[in-house]
Amino acid sequence: MHPTGLITALATPFDEAGAPDLDAWRRLLEWQLAAGVQGLVVAGSTGEAAMLSDDEYDTVLQVAVETVAGRVPVLAGTGQQGTAHTVDRTRRAAAAGADAALVVVPPYVRPTQAGMLAHFRAVADQGGLPVVLYNVPGRTGSDLLPETVAELAAHGNIVGIKEAVADRARVEALVALRSPGFAVLGGDDASAARSMLAGMDGLVSVGANVAPSAYRHLCDLARAGDAGNAALAWDARLAPLHAFCGVEPNPIPVKALLQRLGYGHGPRLPLLPLSAQHHEQAARIVALVRELEAHHGREPLAA
Repeated sequence: MHPTGLITALATPFDEAGAPDLDAWRRLLEWQLAAGVQGLVVAGSTGEAAMLSDDEYDTVLQVAVETVAGRVPVLAGTGQQGTAHTVDRTRRAAAAGADAALVVVPPYVRPTQAGMLAHFRAVADQGGLPVVLYNVPGRTGSDLLPETVAELAAHGNIVGIKEAVADRARVEALVALRSPGFAVLGGDDASAARSMLAGMDGLVSVGANVAPSAYRHLCDLARAGDAGNAALAWDARLAPLHAFCGVEPNPIPVKALLQRLGYGHGPRLPLLPLSAQHHEQAARIVALVRELEAHHGREPLAA
């Protein structure tokens, strides 16, 4: 397991009654695969894992594994506040056929760096799946520092990190830890081109839910060592989508776009559908998405 390239952090489509829309889910998975994504995250934060029951989590993951059928790696979001609960969720994901676990820094409880070391090592030792670390301090309240990541990267079952801190010093510190057994992935669409040009292995993307071909092209340009011209020019075309995905808390904006493209409805409480003030912008972004995907001969797979 060496995750690289474009990995989409998938939203979970719900139907009008609020249940997982498995037809839309299968179509979304097939669209992603047809567009050339190189990995998929199921039931992460974008997938509203916190709003899924255990049975729903199992079903959504099992359907994904069956639909993907080994064509790309499936990473299951398994991170919880407590270590024992995270180990249990990781074992559930392993039983469902996931290829790896994406494990976020425990949110809210704010462990020390030593606590994070012990937590991730326990999950890697006991969970039954390769572990990709996930650091997103703006959501968790804790920052997994590069020196701690360096210690974790030596563990044989910890195979990478998704890093959402996008400053240059952080990117440089993590890129220095890359090895055949440890991948460094960006977790911020807006800075992804520059991060990959600086040496990151790929991107775990929210925007790729609605523009997978366009984000695959971005990753290909940046990972090829492009001097900056083509990669950054293509990134500029994607910039309005990067920005729109942040106008309200994720995944509200991207689910609004998916709904307009025929994939499910809005999020579950406590998240609300996209505010009316952003509807006109959403319509413009859908038009941009269709233009970008048509550039690569791809359109969202219809119902």
